[in-house]
Amino acid sequence: MARIAVIGAGMGAMAAAARLAVAGHRVAVYERTETYGGAVRRFERDGFAFDTGPGLLPLPAVYRDLFVKTGKEALEDVVDLVQVDPSARHVFADGTEVALPNASRAGVVAALDEALGAGAGQRWGDFLVRAREAWDRTRRPLLEEPLWPNWQVLAERDPYPSVPHKRLLRTRRAGTLAEIGAWELRDARLAALLESHVLGYGLDPRAVPASAAVLPYMEHAFGTWYVRGGMRELARAVYERCLRRRVEFCFGAEVTGIPEKGGRAAGVEFADGSVAEADHVVADVAPARLRALTEHPLDADGDVRADDPVLPRPARFTALLALRGGREAGAVHRTVVHAPDAGTELDFPAAPGGDRPVCPSVTVLRPDDPALVPDGAHESVVVSAVVPAEAAWEDGGTVRCCTDFLVEAAGRAVPGLRERLLWHEVRTPVHTEGETGSGAVPAPALAAGRGRYLHPANTTRLPGLYRVGGWSHPGGGLPHAGMSGALVAGLIVEGPGFRGSQ
Repeated sequence: MARIAVIGAGMGAMAAAARLAVAGHRVAVYERTETYGGAVRRFERDGFAFDTGPGLLPLPAVYRDLFVKTGKEALEDVVDLVQVDPSARHVFADGTEVALPNASRAGVVAALDEALGAGAGQRWGDFLVRAREAWDRTRRPLLEEPLWPNWQVLAERDPYPSVPHKRLLRTRRAGTLAEIGAWELRDARLAALLESHVLGYGLDPRAVPASAAVLPYMEHAFGTWYVRGGMRELARAVYERCLRRRVEFCFGAEVTGIPEKGGRAAGVEFADGSVAEADHVVADVAPARLRALTEHPLDADGDVRADDPVLPRPARFTALLALRGGREAGAVHRTVVHAPDAGTELDFPAAPGGDRPVCPSVTVLRPDDPALVPDGAHESVVVSAVVPAEAAWEDGGTVRCCTDFLVEAAGRAVPGLRERLLWHEVRTPVHTEGETGSGAVPAPALAAGRGRYLHPANTTRLPGLYRVGGWSHPGGGLPHAGMSGALVAGLIVEGPGFRGSQ
């Protein structure tokens, strides 16, 4: 039985802790804040409740596997998991709207044909077939296995089977997601639908490799799900599973260092100089924070971005809206209000006075959940947009500008929103940084792109020290965090020869 110290109580950290405890190890989690869940949190006021982090769950099989492997219990036995249908309503810049059924190729094709014109659905359906091929080629190395030592194999060749495109007497193939939209989908609205899946992570469709097609495919193939009571209920269930497996949690315990002994991580050190000894240390923190905790160079073969240009650091700005009046009949859980100019939306917020307005796409979540409202005569709405983490979020004018924009955009999804608004709260990247240690939001790992879209390996050059969570392989998002926990547990239990679940 080994002693294992886990830094942080995010979803990836708790997933690893539960699996390690079931394997017979003694696990202690040290969290600098006073609660668990990382970015999966809840805000409550006047009988209203809101998710302040992820609002929906893709690929629930990851957490189904966690609960089966740590207690032979179905996920649906510990949370009320429901499929969101339609998966989303999309409001495009030209005013066109379409509601897409959840996990139904035939239904999506029919809906797109009706809303966008004959042939649109078929082009999207054909794209999904090609995206599935990219998924099949990358699923194991990107999600189910530790990052390969020869990760360059993933970085060099794009797994998406682009369609040949003749242009100016030359045959071209799409190398970016934006080129897929322009050359294969051939409709600005279909392109906006495609690009929304990467813009939601702050990635630029003009630069992100075509392999990002796996992100819309995941949503199509595995559906979109919601946990009644809010996504915080999923974090609660994972936390309680850890407790039942006798994982110890120490809240308000900020780790200030990782001591070494015999050339390996030997525990965690706190501000008062005390040390909790351990045989292994698992860190669920951002890369800069982890580097500050140890003087040992952590760069290993998996640290693929060390010499690459730094990608933009996206964050989320969220407005929590308390409304009088219940949801109208037929209201959709999720609406995406697309930006009028996708080419500039990652620059939001920008200084006024430019030639073109800089506006991001906005996501509006309207869960039909009595647990989130004081009674049926009210509604709880969460509105969010991707913004740069480094913007002046301490400036009141910037915050007011963003809030006004989000509320205005939400009015296209919520009838009579302005008249119904009782009060609102905003959550800026500053709030996210206070809760998670980083105001930015990590994206899932992607193949190709010279490795810039991969994440550091779960192992480090310091023996006994492991990375877990969205800032490590296989990247950000609720399912990816859960996968990182499984990978770290496998590496500790089975050793460096671990190659993922079969």
